[in-house]
Amino acid sequence: MKVLHVITGLDAGGAEIQLAMLLERTRHEASVVSLYNAGPIAERIRAAGTPVHDLGMRSNTQVSALYDLWRLIRAGRYDVVHAHLYRSQIYARPAARLAGTPLVLTTEHSIGETHIERRPMTRRVRALYLASERFSDATIAVSDVVRERLVAWGVPDRKIVTIPNGIDVSSLAFDPAARARVRASFGIPADAFVIGTLGRLDPNKRVDLIVEAAAPLLGPGVKVFVVGRGEDHDRLVARTAALGASDHVIFAGFQADTAAMLAALDVYVAASVQETFGLSVLEALASGLPVCYTTCPALDGVSTGRARQVVGDPVALRAELQRLRDAPAPRAVPVEVFDRYGMGAVAGRTDQLYAELLAARARAGSRRAGRALQGAGGAATDLPSPTPLSPTPAPRAEAS
Repeated sequence: MKVLHVITGLDAGGAEIQLAMLLERTRHEASVVSLYNAGPIAERIRAAGTPVHDLGMRSNTQVSALYDLWRLIRAGRYDVVHAHLYRSQIYARPAARLAGTPLVLTTEHSIGETHIERRPMTRRVRALYLASERFSDATIAVSDVVRERLVAWGVPDRKIVTIPNGIDVSSLAFDPAARARVRASFGIPADAFVIGTLGRLDPNKRVDLIVEAAAPLLGPGVKVFVVGRGEDHDRLVARTAALGASDHVIFAGFQADTAAMLAALDVYVAASVQETFGLSVLEALASGLPVCYTTCPALDGVSTGRARQVVGDPVALRAELQRLRDAPAPRAVPVEVFDRYGMGAVAGRTDQLYAELLAARARAGSRRAGRALQGAGGAATDLPSPTPLSPTPAPRAEAS
């Protein structure tokens, strides 16, 4: 089966990394189109043997990109076009349908309560999303929260399948040598207590809340380590200076080796206003870290003593950080979490979904042909009716 994945960009981010891991495990022949900004994740995908094409879009409203994408899809004669992230959905779904692609679907990674991929949910944004959704056969929601938000937005529930994001648990295992190397490279004392967070620097992540909560605790033996880049960087640096914490807060920028960065930490904090899944929290847990988080749909209904939910308040977060500093928790990976989120099982479920949807479309086409034959006076044809998609099983963790 030939599958084309279309994604808005391939800079470092949760959806982009999920796509890279999916491609490393799919059993199908895959290719990727990035609408623009084929960044570091594109290099990872290419290095693993999957071709990546950069469409080179220069603006959100570059209508000529629709033609370029249609021509590329038509030439490739793909069985499946799978779109990721808002802008690629708007362009790829109609382009794929116009090119005659048998199966068109999308994964919805980032629909929040008020924003979709950091853009406000205006009437225009919603109208474009729902108009392009009509060209799609199905949408994968990465969590039940995402599914509920999609239905509330107007996507038919019957067209949504929940398949969670996945984690390669073994690749995130704690490495003492990496811990020492990262700390030495950033001037962090080997015996310091390090509070960390990883991800795109944007206001939703509330890195400033983490710094404010930690500021009274900081000193030579307590540091905050911020890994990531984004539009909120300069504001965060200024806010850190205003809190008098600049000497003890390290902004590390983008770092490709997530496992090594997590190894350098003693506690992980995720202080987002809203999340659709909470991938970074799972990555931290896979590294054996204790976690403080404000919201993480991936942990809804999962009981684990390794992660504690806190309100988005600096005083409450500070109390939890102080408790962990005074009584550091040993590293341990919670099996109860990763029974659900092994990446191999997630990729297998996605591949299975392609096959189910294509089979359902073939059966529907046969029924239409049978009805046409009857209407023309031919013999009645007893054709099987399509079976519904099988329910999504809970993925099992990969063997380490």
